[in-house]
Amino acid sequence: MFNTQVYLDNSAATRLDERVLDAMTPYFFETYSVATSEFAYSMGIEAKEALENSRNIIASKIGCLPEEVIFTSGQSESDNTAIKGVADALSKSKGKHIITSKIEDFSVLNTIKRLEREGFEVTYLDVDKLGFVNTAELASNIRADTILVSIQYSNQEIGTIQNIEALSGICRDKGVIFHTDATHAFMRTPIDLSQLSIDLMTFSAHTIHGPKGVGGLYIRKDTPLKKLIDGGFQEFNMRAGTENIPGIVGFAKATELITAEENTKLKELRDHLIERILREIPSTSLNGDPAKRLPQNTNITFHYVEGESITLHLDMYGFAVSTGSACFSKSLEASHVILAIGGGHENAHGSIRFSLSRYTALEDIDRLVDTVSGIVENLRKISPLGKTMNLKE
Repeated sequence: MFNTQVYLDNSAATRLDERVLDAMTPYFFETYSVATSEFAYSMGIEAKEALENSRNIIASKIGCLPEEVIFTSGQSESDNTAIKGVADALSKSKGKHIITSKIEDFSVLNTIKRLEREGFEVTYLDVDKLGFVNTAELASNIRADTILVSIQYSNQEIGTIQNIEALSGICRDKGVIFHTDATHAFMRTPIDLSQLSIDLMTFSAHTIHGPKGVGGLYIRKDTPLKKLIDGGFQEFNMRAGTENIPGIVGFAKATELITAEENTKLKELRDHLIERILREIPSTSLNGDPAKRLPQNTNITFHYVEGESITLHLDMYGFAVSTGSACFSKSLEASHVILAIGGGHENAHGSIRFSLSRYTALEDIDRLVDTVSGIVENLRKISPLGKTMNLKE
């Protein structure tokens, strides 16, 4: 009964595509050397060629130079490298003021909070009810000692896609480095760094059917940044450590497999899911912008019921989803994203994220809605919150 059959938590991690595994396999068993340059042995040269070919592929997907891409162990390391690297490079010469938003992923928020404890001053920008950062507010908070602005490309919970062109442009005009975590937007919405004023950008393989444990960081040429991991001189002397060649090859292959048609299909499934839930289940509301959102993301608040209960019941029926309920958080705090958009604790506790993938089918969506409809109806009958709903109706 607890065997999950339909996985709808793809913003947390995606299933590895078999074609990605096929691309990676030779680099475990045949070309398993470290990457070495010319005048070395053949296997090392082949590994180096695979590394640079993968770098070229990924750079071409985001409109930057190959030498502006370094490989990391994933989202958290990339965020830490960008934020701490700028702080280390500029804190003595320019200042210690950093700007971010209140809805960032924890790999950004907790990294910045650590710097705050170490003496940096941080401005946390509010967002509106749809999750957008106000461009005028960003501009008004930039000071002479501001060294970094870090605002995500899209939100991990509610799917809202920020106006990155405007936000990064403000920072460029004011001479401030702009970093964005694009982990959830990468390959799901068009990103052309040649047309944007982004200096640093985080992205990862684990959300696009690639392997876990490998990610990337775009570093615009001449961006002041000190390396986070010392040791050797790998990755243009920006990230020491033996490169994960199988993972990097798999990362590049995963980017090649994503098409515009796939993202269009995800958007259609997403819209179908939203339309059915809002139409068929009373007292529900969509979190995030209805249109300017990730194609794979749906976040719904089921009022007068706990998200934890919905999640556990869905698991028994074979669906894996995630919730903003405090009970599912080690910090015992409700979703900081839902709270930041003005949802309040009741909305945060009742929010569910459904994140789709290439393996999600229309029949999965329809069966999900039928199932969650019954679950919510039954939970409201026995919940004190449900009684409140009846009184209001």
